[in-house]
Amino acid sequence: MILAAGLIALFLAPASPEAEIRAVLDRQQADWNRGAIVSFMTGYDESPATTFQGKALVRGFASVLERYKKQYPDQARMGKLTFSAIDIRMLGPDAALVLGAFALERDTEAGGAASGRFTLVFRKTPQGWKIIHDHTS
Repeated sequence: MILAAGLIALFLAPASPEAEIRAVLDRQQADWNRGAIVSFMTGYDESPATTFQGKALVRGFASVLERYKKQYPDQARMGKLTFSAIDIRMLGPDAALVLGAFALERDTEAGGAASGRFTLVFRKTPQGWKIIHDHTS
């Protein structure tokens, strides 16, 4: 009986913040690879304060979404995304810094292979962990 209670507690135990953040990234990778930019964007906080820093600074969830749609208008341009070297550093109970690498596999006609590094700031919201700042290069 004690073993059964322990197993039930294990399955009911809440996931750690790190596991929840990894789940967001895993879902984003899967959404990207399905060509689903709108679903990919559910990993971001739907706020005017959300920012993306690449070659230029983009402010606001809607603007970040439009940037992705413009740069990656179809599945071929999106290619196959892989995240790696994920390092999650908790900054507090509701904030985390995430470092990682990305690689895009694409045909030459679609832009060719691309890779780089990213730094994400996540915040715990009522909807779960969300990206509030993305710096990708």
